[in-house]
Amino acid sequence: MNWKNTNTRYGSLTIGIHWLMLLLFVAVYGTIELRTLFEKGSDPREALKTWHFMLGMLVFALIWLRLAARFSNPTPVIRPTPPRLQEISGKLLHLALYALMIGMPLTGWLLLSAAGKPIPFFGLELPALISENKDLAGQIKELHEVVGKMGYFLIGLHAVAALYHHFIKRDDTLTRMLPERK
Repeated sequence: MNWKNTNTRYGSLTIGIHWLMLLLFVAVYGTIELRTLFEKGSDPREALKTWHFMLGMLVFALIWLRLAARFSNPTPVIRPTPPRLQEISGKLLHLALYALMIGMPLTGWLLLSAAGKPIPFFGLELPALISENKDLAGQIKELHEVVGKMGYFLIGLHAVAALYHHFIKRDDTLTRMLPERK
């Protein structure tokens, strides 16, 4: 399989990043949801929060590679061509997902910075983006949580749309993003 996109298929780089991002989203959301099973301040809860942040920052790092791949390669056309409204709504949904993949890690980083907490990243400590401000940390936390809940909806809508195109419309929307079968 070609690592670059063609006019009919996504390349292995784009496909790999897409599915890696899905796994990272599952891990990011999973770690923050599973933390509630443990007492506040307990080691397992703190470890899950640390993993939540580090995996979120990995999303932040990879989104730039994903965007570079997107803008340096053609976007494969969907066959048969969907109605214009579906094309527009698909582009808007993708834009919202990109905003999520940039905004959520960034607000997480800002949140830890404003809370005056260390910012771990796989053995490194990232610099604070802003100075400590507990009131601002509370506001950023609320925003981070609200947008995080919206993320469930966006990711679910993306998956439902792909399945709709595959099973109902019977176009190649989904198969363009799957590894090529020999």
